Amino acid sequence: MTSLEQLATTLPAFTLADGFVLVSFWKPILLMLPFIGWAWMVSTIFDKHCARFFLPREPWNTFHLCMGLVAFLVAVLMPIEGAGAFWAGLGAAIVILAADIMIFTAIVNRDDRVPAEHRVKLLDLSSYKAAREAKAAQKKQGKVQLVIKGPDKQVLAAPDSDKPEFATRLAAETMMIAAMGARASELALGPSGKDTSYVAMALVDGVRQPIGNPMTPAEALAVMDFWKSAARLDLAERRKKQQGDVGIERETDRRKLRVATLGTQAGPRMTVLFDPEAQVRRKPTELGLLDTQEAALKELASTTQGIVLLAGQPDGGRTTLLYAALKLHDAYTQNVQTVELDIQDTIEGAKQNKFDPQAEGPEFSTLVRSILRRDPDVVGIAELPDTNTAKEIVKADQERTRTYVSLRADNAVAAVLTWVKIVGSQEEAAKSLRGVVAERLVRKVCINCRVPYQPAPDMLKKLGLPADKVKQLFKKGGQVLVKNKPEICPVCQGSGYIGLEGCFEVFPVGEAERECIRQGNLNGLRAEFRKKGLPTIQQSALRKVVDGLTTVEEMLRATAEPQPPAAAAPGTPPKNPSAPANA
Repeated sequence: MTSLEQLATTLPAFTLADGFVLVSFWKPILLMLPFIGWAWMVSTIFDKHCARFFLPREPWNTFHLCMGLVAFLVAVLMPIEGAGAFWAGLGAAIVILAADIMIFTAIVNRDDRVPAEHRVKLLDLSSYKAAREAKAAQKKQGKVQLVIKGPDKQVLAAPDSDKPEFATRLAAETMMIAAMGARASELALGPSGKDTSYVAMALVDGVRQPIGNPMTPAEALAVMDFWKSAARLDLAERRKKQQGDVGIERETDRRKLRVATLGTQAGPRMTVLFDPEAQVRRKPTELGLLDTQEAALKELASTTQGIVLLAGQPDGGRTTLLYAALKLHDAYTQNVQTVELDIQDTIEGAKQNKFDPQAEGPEFSTLVRSILRRDPDVVGIAELPDTNTAKEIVKADQERTRTYVSLRADNAVAAVLTWVKIVGSQEEAAKSLRGVVAERLVRKVCINCRVPYQPAPDMLKKLGLPADKVKQLFKKGGQVLVKNKPEICPVCQGSGYIGLEGCFEVFPVGEAERECIRQGNLNGLRAEFRKKGLPTIQQSALRKVVDGLTTVEEMLRATAEPQPPAAAAPGTPPKNPSAPANA
């Protein structure tokens, strides 16, 4: 027998049906599971998210594909021998895919084109908990959309669908959901002023707009009583002001509502503030001050002497400005106090004194006097309701106390004039004055749908802008093209604007300015302010137009001289000292 034949007899016999199993059948299946989940999230959530808000879709898809390819190569080419190679590769692939998801979420959620309520949320256990609570509260009851919690955090149970209270709750929820959908910061329900009907008005980016259809007095009172009940207020009280907080949840959206009711000659009114703390919680660097103005404000805050006036229009950001100015002082090393009608937010380290105009006790001016007599380092006066309060401020020892006084005025000069009139003496008003800060709010143009254009030379000349340097401005859009078809912008919902930005003038007051005030020389005061070379409100607004933050039309609207007061707008809450503080 030949050697070849001998070798053939020693080898095992194989047939065409035999083969080797190089890897377990379950390993490829297990390996593909994270890739399937990752691919589903990228294609159905991330890609549509980019398309909806006009984010760089193709670059992101390329990034996802590259990360997926890297994860696959690492999984199958892991340079490790033995059974542990598969598990190491699988773990590395999962880490890479998770990193891709986290990077996309972190970057996209910081993009200004994506509203806060539409940001990607990967793991929100609070929404799961809220869903469970909603399901428990609605079991065997009428179907509602909101989970409503009172001040005691107890869920307000929904009535049965066959009861009259269910229709009232639906009307109350519909009104609130519509206001939230419109991005309202405030909702007011009150008499229309035209007939016996009631209307709801939402404050959206500083402009009021109607919400829903007019209501009959009975329907409106039922809705008001529903929210009063949710806030644990006295339903029988129709005249005095009442205020309480309510928490609402809708899927992943959670809001805090501050419900305030007040009786007027025309009928009861209700005002609802959405997330009142968040509305006024801004750092000084987030107000919208220009660099020179921010430096001037910090210089004013570097001393604890004298009076600084903080001026703004109703609903014009005065409370935000007051809180930001107080935060420039260290409340842990200085005695910082406030006197407020409604405390909108907590200032860390400061003592905030609330005055209740309906309670028996000392007047507002008496409370201010008692606080100033204790020689605090810094005091913020949120309102100036009467002459006595102003006189108590100027009589205090302002050499040892910095007093910020918030008042209603359109600009710095108007603020000084208002201050002089309330004090009643030009000499006393000028004596301790150290600075004036005034602001107006402009709506920010939506960067998702704004329309660029080349301004005409004549327009630039009227605005005082150099034609050789300003090549492009923006106007509001409101629509975007989706597959060459115009659709309402999902970010601003068609208004063309989203959010507010402050336009300021910050003027320190020295001896020259005080002399003009003593003499009643307003033209001289304006000239002294101009000498400082600091921007006015109009110049600040124009700068924001050039920077693309707002439009020419919005600048002209926001900085226009105020018109004589007309009849109150439908649903507008009355302007009185007991109304909620302006945000």
